[in-house]
Amino acid sequence: MSLPALDDIHGHTGTTKPIDGVVRIETAPLEETAPMFMAKMRSVYPHDEVYGNYCTVNDYVDCPPDELFEYLADTRSLEEWTYTLRGFTPTDEPGLWLAYDRLLLDTEIYTRTVANAEARTIDYHCAWDQGKHLWMIYLMRVLDAQVMLNKPGSVVLWTNCRHPFYDQNPYPEAGPAERTGWVGDFWDLFGAGHALELNNLKTIAEYRHRNGLPVKPDWMK
Repeated sequence: MSLPALDDIHGHTGTTKPIDGVVRIETAPLEETAPMFMAKMRSVYPHDEVYGNYCTVNDYVDCPPDELFEYLADTRSLEEWTYTLRGFTPTDEPGLWLAYDRLLLDTEIYTRTVANAEARTIDYHCAWDQGKHLWMIYLMRVLDAQVMLNKPGSVVLWTNCRHPFYDQNPYPEAGPAERTGWVGDFWDLFGAGHALELNNLKTIAEYRHRNGLPVKPDWMK
C-alpha cells in the first residue's frame, strides 16, 4: 500500500495534478524529463549561478573525523587555517571571541562557535565590527569518509548563505571611520577564498595526523 504522499495538497487543490514546480515520475515520465535534465547540464556555468546566493566548498581530509571535529569546534582553530582571521582573544561574554580580519584595515570580527558532536556540525556565527548580532554564519559538517567514500578519513562540507547584510552594512557606525570597504564586496571571491582556506585546513590536519601529532594542538588545550 502506498503512503499518502501529497494527499493534503491534492485535497486542497481538488485535483491530482502536480502543483507548479513539482516534478515526479508519476506525472512526468523519464523520457519526458531527460531532455530537461540534459538542458541543465553544461560545460561552463556562470559564476553567479554557482555562487550567487550560496557558497559551498567540500573536500576530503585524511584525518579521523572525530579528531577533525574536535579541532574545528574550538574557535581558535580559525587562527591557523583561515586566510585572514588573527589574534583571537576571549571577550567578557562566555563563548564569544574577538579577533581581527586582516582583509581590511582595523577590522574587528566577533565569533561564537556552535558545535554538535553527535552530528559533527560546526557553525561559526560571526560579524564584523560588533558582537551583538552575529549574522555571518559559516556552516560546516564533518562526515566519516569510511561511510561516504569507503576509505579512512573525513569529508568536510562547508556552506555560506548570502545574508542581505553582505550587500549593505547594517552597522556602519560600529566600524572604523577610515575603512572604505565591506565584507560583502568580496562575495564573488568567497568560492575561491573558502576553497583556499579549506585546503589550508586539509594540509594542516593531514600533516599532524600523518606525523603522529594531535590534530588539535597542545596550545589549544
